[in-house]
Amino acid sequence: MLSALRQKPGFYRYLLSLSLPIVLQNLISTSLGFVDTFMVGLLGSNQLSAVTAANSLLFLLQIVIFGLTSGLALLVSQHWGQGDLHSISRAVGVVMYAAIGIVGTVAIFFFCCPQKALSIVTDNTVLIQLGAPYLKIAGVSYLFNAISSVYVSMERSVENPKLGTVVYATSVSMNTVLNYCLIFGKFGFEAYGIKGAAIATLISRLAEVTIVAVYFCTKRKIPVYIRELLSPGFMMVKSFLKYSTLILFNEFMWGLGQTVFTTILGHTAASADMLAAFAVMSNIDKMATVACYGLADATAIILGKSIGAGLEKEHIYKLGCCLLAVAVILGGCISVVLAILLPVFFRPVLFPLFQLNEFAFYTVTCMCIAYLIQMPCRSFNNSVITGVLRSGGDIKAAIAVDLIPLWLIAIPITALLALHMEAAVPIICVGIYCENVCKMPLGIIRVKSKKWINNITQTTKS
Repeated sequence: MLSALRQKPGFYRYLLSLSLPIVLQNLISTSLGFVDTFMVGLLGSNQLSAVTAANSLLFLLQIVIFGLTSGLALLVSQHWGQGDLHSISRAVGVVMYAAIGIVGTVAIFFFCCPQKALSIVTDNTVLIQLGAPYLKIAGVSYLFNAISSVYVSMERSVENPKLGTVVYATSVSMNTVLNYCLIFGKFGFEAYGIKGAAIATLISRLAEVTIVAVYFCTKRKIPVYIRELLSPGFMMVKSFLKYSTLILFNEFMWGLGQTVFTTILGHTAASADMLAAFAVMSNIDKMATVACYGLADATAIILGKSIGAGLEKEHIYKLGCCLLAVAVILGGCISVVLAILLPVFFRPVLFPLFQLNEFAFYTVTCMCIAYLIQMPCRSFNNSVITGVLRSGGDIKAAIAVDLIPLWLIAIPITALLALHMEAAVPIICVGIYCENVCKMPLGIIRVKSKKWINNITQTTKS
């Protein structure tokens, strides 16, 4: 696979120009959740744990949005390689309808029954009471985020990733300022605490939609045909159901699996401390993987465009191997960075900011060590699943690689260790992160088969 790193001059410059804006927008977008967690964490451990419980449910909405936009990226990138702009508009229309319908329904449930929803994650009544106002308002914000994310994904898939950077930079900047004002009652605002963080998020998501609407009306890189957007056609709907719903199922089940980890920790003897540690580690994870997901998204665009353009299978296979080798190298570099940051920044500076007690401090340290060890595997798996396999419509294989190790290995082992055996924290951490080590061999086998290289554009013609 390393031999595939030899590419024609200018390839890595093109890869960087495509992936760097995606990395930046992922970093900026992830920072929005980190800002909420950090500022709420200053209120106390219970408030932090309550937001963690609420965010584990909101994470499912993030997964739905990511799944839908990943399906859109598959459809758009291959049609972009073929030069079919009308089909791109149809794909956007289908995914927009689905995003508003699914996210809107879940958001209504969170708004009407926030305490009932939180009781699924934790049985701690204090955390449920604290987290309910946050879940109620923040859930609505994801409806607006779904709309902006669909359009940003379309622009990204036609090699215009800069729009997302502008949208999310504005959103995070606004969210940070409003968080400070509304959580702590600064500059004449009332101190709303956790509820203030949710209000700030909602306003920021509204700003995202506003920017996207202005861009849509004034500076479109490619034309969006309103007729096709509103009436996508049966064949595009059929293609969406065949590919995007499978991706949505994949992402939902993966996100549900992460929520199960939170639920397992939320039912341990030291649930508040375990959840607080997991909240800090989850935010480190989001920040650490932005480059991995950026590379995976760029991989999907490059390979999808190549497949849609009808390039030879062997060329596409070698290109995929090259991008996967880059992913492993990237993961290794992130591991080294985390290993340096843990003793020099995380433990002396970052962790104390969250007011963690001694046990929670020890737990998050163990989680970080286990996490950085598996990082090269994590980076490789991201690119295999969301980049290589999905770019060619090989969704069923992507599901198998992603979900079998999670649900049949990692979750049962973690539940056994944490709830039944009450194992030591380092052992529980091994259970949480072992899924990525198990996924890597499955991904390698599927990539080598070349069965993932499929042109799906002919199935979307209406």
